[in-house]
Amino acid sequence: MKPMKFALATPGMLNYPASMAPWERESGGAEILRFAKVADRQSWQWLTVPEHVLMPTDMCEMMGSRFPEGVAACAVLAGATERIHLLTYVLVLPYRHPLMLAKQISTIEFLAGGRFTLGTAPGHLEREFEALGVPFKERGKLTDEYLQVLKQCWTADEPAFSGNYTEFEGIVMDPKPVQKPHPPIFIGGNTKIAMRRAVEHGDGWIPWLITHQELAECLQYIREQPGFEEKKDNFEILVPTTQYQVEDYSHRETADTRIDSGRDDVMREIERLQKAGATTAQVMPPKVETFEQCLEWLEWFNTDIIPNFS
Repeated sequence: MKPMKFALATPGMLNYPASMAPWERESGGAEILRFAKVADRQSWQWLTVPEHVLMPTDMCEMMGSRFPEGVAACAVLAGATERIHLLTYVLVLPYRHPLMLAKQISTIEFLAGGRFTLGTAPGHLEREFEALGVPFKERGKLTDEYLQVLKQCWTADEPAFSGNYTEFEGIVMDPKPVQKPHPPIFIGGNTKIAMRRAVEHGDGWIPWLITHQELAECLQYIREQPGFEEKKDNFEILVPTTQYQVEDYSHRETADTRIDSGRDDVMREIERLQKAGATTAQVMPPKVETFEQCLEWLEWFNTDIIPNFS
């Protein structure tokens, strides 16, 4: 069995009611950057960065009002750290022109020495699409095309593309990303369409609200997709250890979300995910009262848990 990798959720950036710790309500940039620097000195492979550009007012009760813009947040965190990689978890791809996004990511990645992974998905908040002037019903087609554009910009000396939404030629985009052939792309989503997109266009899959019991069946479907055999050795399956008790899309809480903090429970959950086929565990710090308690828990997890899976 391969060693397990660990991605660490960056707290303080959002106020998602189901998982927010008490100390996060009053947190700001100072705490977030200190947290990132502590994690950078430890063994985590990624810091995960959430995003929404805006929040419809009627969704604030379920989702909270605070979310960062993913590209800007990753740029700041990359500048504050030296080793750890940044992973957007997840960036809604149709919200940005793909040429601009390709340039933003390649700039971050180049300056940070290759420490960026694009976690992305088509999105689901229809009113967010409306406010940004992006056609909601075309989000899947936009995503598929934009993924092709990103790769073209990152790999071709003179990128050119002709599609339904994007057309260009006779251009140069430099600097190129450090990671070859391009920064890893992890595709989010629970549907079979998302799983197929992850194999066709991506280097990994990020499910949401998939239990370890359901994971094995999903991975069997992924393994059956054309092209997976060529990617299987490096294809990441990144699954949260947080056991969210919310409805998909509405985010209405159906019970208390569970974030294990004791050693036996944490070990047991990671072992279940690993046995089911996950290659990376995304870990959310527990709902402790103070920021200092959060840092103490972080040190404990790095010392007591991660070495068991390396």
